[in-house]
Amino acid sequence: MNSIEIIDLKFQQAEKTIASFLIRGAGKPVLVETGPHSTWGELKSSLDRLDIKPGDLGALLLSHIHFDHAGAAWELAKEGVKIYLHPMGLPHLANPERLWKSAAKIYGDDQMDKLWGPMETIDERLLVPLEDGEMVTIGDLTFTAIHSPGHAIHHIAWKLNDVIFTGDVGGVKINNGPVVPPCPPPDINIEDWKSSVEKILDHHPKKLYLTHFGEITNPQEHLAQLIEVLDEWAMWMKVQFDKGRDLEEITPDFMNYTSQQLNRHGASKDLQSLYEYANPSWMSVSGLMRYWKLKAEGRI
Repeated sequence: MNSIEIIDLKFQQAEKTIASFLIRGAGKPVLVETGPHSTWGELKSSLDRLDIKPGDLGALLLSHIHFDHAGAAWELAKEGVKIYLHPMGLPHLANPERLWKSAAKIYGDDQMDKLWGPMETIDERLLVPLEDGEMVTIGDLTFTAIHSPGHAIHHIAWKLNDVIFTGDVGGVKINNGPVVPPCPPPDINIEDWKSSVEKILDHHPKKLYLTHFGEITNPQEHLAQLIEVLDEWAMWMKVQFDKGRDLEEITPDFMNYTSQQLNRHGASKDLQSLYEYANPSWMSVSGLMRYWKLKAEGRI
């Protein structure tokens, strides 16, 4: 009998914003996602409470290489743990300098250590790329890689029996709040995202596990709501793009727009703060505006 443990990494001391998942079967346990290095201490303590040392893990599965999902992967690599990921993500974990610089442009150099912590190189021999539909078996646990672009071109959702660990392609939903799409630059592609959601539904999952945050027991309804909000956000941004407004003008308006959406769903101020930790609304402005720019240029 397999068990799935949701580990709350308490990002920025806030609960239920970033999760890792520990799966135990007959063999070595498997971890899905590490979170950022800034929460490495919390992850290590949680594993210790579960009587697991980092080196005891049979594998680490990453949905994608963004810092909030993979930032502490190098710590597990130091312990010899193999890391399974999308082929396009592999060179960025083997040499994270470009990834770091890209993130620093978004968050600012002065915020990188506080938010994410350091990211070190990983020996390529420990990085295992999986193609779409390829499987990895650890003990009696068999995971299937579902390539699922839309949020990131290097994104994988992981299927285990009748559940799927969705990374970010399954959206962000915290407590009883609504589901929203994380849309940071540079890879947002609405058409790809919708195709990925259909691909996930084709597997008929009974449950989804969201990195932001936790267990979803109504996958069809959840993903339908995600697509609805993704379309709403994208069309709101297209109006701004067509008007020729710049990012500085748009950002406060979009933050107000998303806040009003959360208000309509009855989200308290505290809950809205958690959403901002998990999915800062200002990030989606540049991601969606870039999408419309590329569309206008015929590049996607």
